[in-house]
Amino acid sequence: MLEFTKKILRGVSFDAQLFQKELHKAMKWITDAEEFKKFQEWCIIEFGAMYPKILSNAFKRKQMTII
Repeated sequence: MLEFTKKILRGVSFDAQLFQKELHKAMKWITDAEEFKKFQEWCIIEFGAMYPKILSNAFKRKQMTII
């Protein structure tokens, strides 16, 4: 499922709103802390230059719900 999510995010990365929507959907189903960390690192490497604010806000929110 993680690979499918990566494919979706790459496919919608041309549009900030679609990217943000799909990112939030992906983050809802990732419950394993290790898998989430790997996903976060991948997103930062892949899209950090393109959508730094979207990624920062999304991962900040998710970490607040984990605590």
